[in-house]
Amino acid sequence: MKSSRLRHTPEKIFRPLGFSFAAASAGIKASGRPDLALAEITDGATAAALFTTNRVVAAPVEVGRASLAALVSAAERVRAVVVNSGNANCATGRPGMRDCQSVCREAARLLDARPAEIFPSSTGTIGVRLPAEKILAKLPELIAARSASERSVCAFSRAIMTTDTRPKIASARFWITPGKRAEGVAKIVGKSVTRPVTILGIAKGAGMIHPQLATMLVYLFTDVKAGAGELRRMLREACDTSLNCISIDGDTSTNDTVLLLASGASGVGIRDAEVRKKFVSSLTAVCSSLAEQIVSDGEGVRHVIRLQVAQARSRDEALVVARTIAHSLLTKTAWAGADPNWGRILAAVGRSGVEIDAARLQIFIGGQKVCRGGVALEFDERRAHLDLTRAVCDVRVELGRGRAGVQFLTTDLTAEYVRINADYST
Repeated sequence: MKSSRLRHTPEKIFRPLGFSFAAASAGIKASGRPDLALAEITDGATAAALFTTNRVVAAPVEVGRASLAALVSAAERVRAVVVNSGNANCATGRPGMRDCQSVCREAARLLDARPAEIFPSSTGTIGVRLPAEKILAKLPELIAARSASERSVCAFSRAIMTTDTRPKIASARFWITPGKRAEGVAKIVGKSVTRPVTILGIAKGAGMIHPQLATMLVYLFTDVKAGAGELRRMLREACDTSLNCISIDGDTSTNDTVLLLASGASGVGIRDAEVRKKFVSSLTAVCSSLAEQIVSDGEGVRHVIRLQVAQARSRDEALVVARTIAHSLLTKTAWAGADPNWGRILAAVGRSGVEIDAARLQIFIGGQKVCRGGVALEFDERRAHLDLTRAVCDVRVELGRGRAGVQFLTTDLTAEYVRINADYST
């Protein structure tokens, strides 16, 4: 039976070799809370990223995407990531681009790097000019404060928060065991010595959550040795079943970014098939944990729905149905009231655009079948209500069309969500 709990930031945080972190308060947020973060890689890192599919994109997405493409083309490396919260630097025109570029230039100067080696990110209110001068003034202090400590990792995670109520961190570590022919395994007196590979993930996100290729701001750091092309393939593979299978409100942000950086400092490469398999499995686990943390911390969320769509002809078809259910205001408000109104789920499936035969449909809430063959089925409504009152409830839809399926995390829609977003910019 699946756990009724979702993952949160663990007590123990594994930190990959080659990275240092820092955070500061630049005065972007009126609250005075930390709003500027840095991740630095002394020897640089190969990189891969996925960005928002929104046609309106923020200045840091444009700058970061162009810089990353140039670095990959030239087989060069990222030296640092600079993130600000409290301002998205989106819909700010040419001045916004210049502001973003000036931050990259100054960070590069202070780190003895080139501007293209600095990857920028922003999150916050759209349509407000970025106070670049505040960031520029704070960069020397930010860079001087960097360290590889767990405390610095936690400070970074807090500085990138907006409406998040808690930091979102996940990490994993695996070992290359003796006798494996993996690249990078050291030899001492004819015997192999195990080396650890570590992955650290830090994310922010609580609203405007509906990924297509990426989601919110997610930074993944690893000390494995890998090329940019390899990283991109593995990143897509890990995100497909994790960060691309969540939704809170159906809105895709203008700033969404998932960035994977590999320092290579462990000395372990991924040419060996077993090492690659372990790495992808660990990367997926980290992304899945971050996805669960984002959904459970959604704006105003009281109930997380673990939605399963099964018996579809393809995974893409199952995703279409899952997203339609997840974005139905009627289903989301029913879940907010723990109302086992399965008819709203049925209606959402019917309007998904998938050629459904209602006579083959089955719907489950918790462990109960509540609809069979597209018609009412006698069930214990009180038990279904109690299942929906839990922090996490399983809802399953069987389409009767094939063998493909998907698991999708979504949430209820509460009055608190409306309150938070009704005065977000005031």
